[in-house]
Amino acid sequence: MSTNDTPPERPEGSGTPGGGPVPPVPPAPPAASVPPAPPAASVPPAAPAAPEETGRQRLAAGLWPPRVSRAQLIVALLLFVLGLGLAIQVRSNSDSSALRGARQEDLVRILDELDGRTKRLEDEKQRLEDQRRELESSSNQAEEARKQTVEKERQLGILAGTVAAQGPGITLRISDPTGQVQSDQLLDTLQELRAAGAEAIQVNGVRIVAGSYFSDEDGGVGIDGKKITQPYEFKVIGKPQDLEPALNIPGGVVQTLEKEQADVAVVRSAKITVDALRAAEQPDYARSSSP
Repeated sequence: MSTNDTPPERPEGSGTPGGGPVPPVPPAPPAASVPPAPPAASVPPAAPAAPEETGRQRLAAGLWPPRVSRAQLIVALLLFVLGLGLAIQVRSNSDSSALRGARQEDLVRILDELDGRTKRLEDEKQRLEDQRRELESSSNQAEEARKQTVEKERQLGILAGTVAAQGPGITLRISDPTGQVQSDQLLDTLQELRAAGAEAIQVNGVRIVAGSYFSDEDGGVGIDGKKITQPYEFKVIGKPQDLEPALNIPGGVVQTLEKEQADVAVVRSAKITVDALRAAEQPDYARSSSP
């Protein structure tokens, strides 16, 4: 046995095991043609990277548009109501402290007016209580009621200017040589007298009533459409001890008129007569509701 592992060569002419001829080996088929690879697609150049946002831009993007929740809306509404209430409270406190910056003479005048009004209200209350007691204790209540009705009619006639009146009071005389006194200053004088308790007033023959008005006229002042000229003379019925101090308080009527170069004189009198009358007017529509 040979040590050569090579298989023994087949002798020429050897055929198949059956002894036949060896068939010819067919030629190898041609290799399939591989199509060329398509050219690579052109890749567009990459876009430049966006610039990085700054902190302010990121903050603005987070704040707008606002993202408001229902709870935030409720809190905002409550804060608005609270701020409105605080504003109203501050304004009320400011109004209540308006007198803190007033001058001393103004405070004295206001206090004097309040004292006078308080006293007059107390007197009126006492008078009404006396009338009530008289009606309750009178044996002839009908007669007493008639007397009080007549007295009330007389008082209303004085206030309406339809009857003459007399009593203690003052005479106020205003001379205006420079023509600086205007209607508004005379109106302030009238208001001061009324606040001090004046019950009947006439100015240069014109009776002053609840609906009287003052206006500026050429060379003078008009009262209820009737022109009057200076010197302006007020005849006032009331308590002289209240009327004169009310005009002479610091910063009051007298000092204001004297600043306008006017001469002012106030004279007390035990008897002042107010005899300028107003015609009684019959109302067109108003009627008494008493049976």
